[in-house]
Amino acid sequence: MSRKYFGTDGIRGHVGQFPITPEFMLKLGWAAGMAFRKQGKCRILIGKDTRISGYMFESALEAGLVASGADVMLLGPMPTPAIAYLTRTFQAEAGIVISASHNPHYDNGIKFFSGKGTKLPDEVELMIEELLDQPMTVVESAQLGKVSRINDAAGRYIEFCKSSVPTSTSFAGLKLVIDCAHGATYKVAPSVFRELGAQVSTLAVQPNGLNINDDCGSTHVAALQAEVLAQQADLGIAFDGDGDRVLMIDHDGTVVDGDELLFIIARDLQERGKLGGGVVGTLMSNLGLELALAEQGIPFARAKVGDRYVMAELQERDWQLGGENSGHVVCFQHTTTGDAIIAALQVLMALKRSGLTLAEARQALRKCPQVLINVRFAGGLDPIEHPAVKDACARVTERMAGRGRVLLRKSGTEPLVRVMVEGEDEAQVRGYAEELAKVVTEVCA
Repeated sequence: MSRKYFGTDGIRGHVGQFPITPEFMLKLGWAAGMAFRKQGKCRILIGKDTRISGYMFESALEAGLVASGADVMLLGPMPTPAIAYLTRTFQAEAGIVISASHNPHYDNGIKFFSGKGTKLPDEVELMIEELLDQPMTVVESAQLGKVSRINDAAGRYIEFCKSSVPTSTSFAGLKLVIDCAHGATYKVAPSVFRELGAQVSTLAVQPNGLNINDDCGSTHVAALQAEVLAQQADLGIAFDGDGDRVLMIDHDGTVVDGDELLFIIARDLQERGKLGGGVVGTLMSNLGLELALAEQGIPFARAKVGDRYVMAELQERDWQLGGENSGHVVCFQHTTTGDAIIAALQVLMALKRSGLTLAEARQALRKCPQVLINVRFAGGLDPIEHPAVKDACARVTERMAGRGRVLLRKSGTEPLVRVMVEGEDEAQVRGYAEELAKVVTEVCA
């Protein structure tokens, strides 16, 4: 059964445009409350990032949940992974995140966590969707839900993050610059690293509801690069607006992406005999990551793009570590979802154990050049399935002899085929990409 409202990462859109409206959020709160009440007692946590519309949607969701008879516990501004953790520890039936992650302030969205701190099962999402199309009712007055606030939510999450490293850990002498994107990590992230002994300078920690992700954070790292160099810091850490993505900057000002962070963590776990399987990446993970892991004897698997698919693959294989080059890193040995602060701590621990700088630790992963060409096509045609395109892909793949990769995929939002080729020689890769793009263009003509 296809979904009407839920995408791969909840419900997201432009504030004021359906379904990101107060009316819809009221109904969504009611539908979620009714769905979870069918499974017995119902207590639901709500957390949000710092965008201005979060207050409006928090109130609407709260009203809908209470109308259904669900009790509500408010967390205030908290990172998405913190809401997953607190949902689990409070033994709530579900957690709701009001956030549009790395998007600008004029977007917002809703994500749900199950009582186990994981993505909702498909059948629960479908149940909520069915209820959204039914008339809204209100329980008897005596059965209405109650609302309370968890005042120590930030402190609980800070201690949880610190518990992901050994109790004796000290980062004394480590000079960090942390960019919190004027988002949900603005209070907790600096506290975590300071309490572990690091010398911390901060950027983008003055949220005003409108400046979240605005020329800052993991999607805009120029200011952090400049600050790391100006302060001669050991490294910089960039979070996104809701705290589930992390990128780093080494002492030379070079960006260290999710693929490289995954490799640093995986190698450390492997050397200590604690990896527990292999690493899950995505179709967009750089071939260099796959080759570098193979040199360490570490298995690697690719999932579809999206942290939901990475986590599903990890669960299927019973592995512990996965992520995306965008900076989603999932450390299942510590938490149930992608957590930027915990991932950053694992990287710092790996550096501390090895005695390497971030710049040195990333050297073992040699990124392969990637060339991406977009080809427009008529809506009804599927050029990827055309025999001429398939034959061309097979020819190029054979010529690269295991030292390169071809990926053709359709855009989810536009009539485009994305032709991506990666390999060890940039000129060769570009030639192959142009050759394939020409074939796709011809069959679309």
